[in-house]
Amino acid sequence: MTAVSGVGPWPGTDALEAATTVVGDLVDTPDEVEGLPFAVLLPARGPWGDATGAAVALLADLSSELGPHGWKLADRPGRDLERARAFAREDLDALAVAAHGYAGGFVLPVLGPFTLAAEVYLARGDKILSDPGALRDVVASSSEGIAARVADVRRVVPGADVRVLLREPLLAPVLAGAVPGFSGRARLRRVPGPVVAEALSALADTVRTAGASAVGMHGGSSWSALAAVRASSVDAAALAVGGIGERGWEEVAGLVEAGKSLWAELPSQASSQCAGPDVAGQADVLLRPWRTVGLPAARLRDVVLLAGAPPEGAAPDAARGALAGLVRAASIVAERAEG
Repeated sequence: MTAVSGVGPWPGTDALEAATTVVGDLVDTPDEVEGLPFAVLLPARGPWGDATGAAVALLADLSSELGPHGWKLADRPGRDLERARAFAREDLDALAVAAHGYAGGFVLPVLGPFTLAAEVYLARGDKILSDPGALRDVVASSSEGIAARVADVRRVVPGADVRVLLREPLLAPVLAGAVPGFSGRARLRRVPGPVVAEALSALADTVRTAGASAVGMHGGSSWSALAAVRASSVDAAALAVGGIGERGWEEVAGLVEAGKSLWAELPSQASSQCAGPDVAGQADVLLRPWRTVGLPAARLRDVVLLAGAPPEGAAPDAARGALAGLVRAASIVAERAEG
């Protein structure tokens, strides 16, 4: 069944209000659409509550702290890491209340280890990505931490069928050797595709052992990272599909034909004063190229439509409206899947 979920970020700073809204709205969907509530991130709480802060809070046996240029590894835990972990506990407590008695699919979005390594610095040195040994440590630590979070979610929401969404918006630059180092003048060494695929497979195996039923990898808006997903044991490829072009859709078709699912982040609905939101136009961002590359309509049942991160400064009502609009677009996709 065509499903709807989100990539995590949500406006505001109230964890309980955000979790209650997302769970409530995605439980109440039309019969033809499966709503998949997701764990929210609240970037408005500062660097301790955004995607990077949430990711360092999950690292197992690795400490971090905030430095002049953002997060960096540290020799021991400090106040910054404790604050990030406190937000993680707060989010889990909020989820336990908001999803009490819930049974069904649940998406856990987390920042993936390669994007984390491209953003976070060593305790003394350049970004983690510059040190192959440190990168391996972060991949292993991230795998253990995400697995522990899966177990925590299943503990507080026993009926949850947890599906992990690895967000890797910087994976394409990592693969291409295009991530700038500290100086900004040199680029850090590329990580070969087979190394990435092997790491993604190991991470997916670890989190499945903890109880996750599926793992998807979101490569942002770049299709060039899809080859690594295809070569891994990850179950689904997630992508912002607006504007990926013919070549990108050919890569998507190869993934779907190889048995992997597509989790498609769609652009926001266009709107006019006369006609209102263009729900059909949003659905067509997926449906037109799907037909053009010759993918079977029936496979649209396996697609998860993802609501993207709301614009900075957006109000919760706007994010809620965007999510409701995506549910309506999913109804159109579901109708085509049955046609």
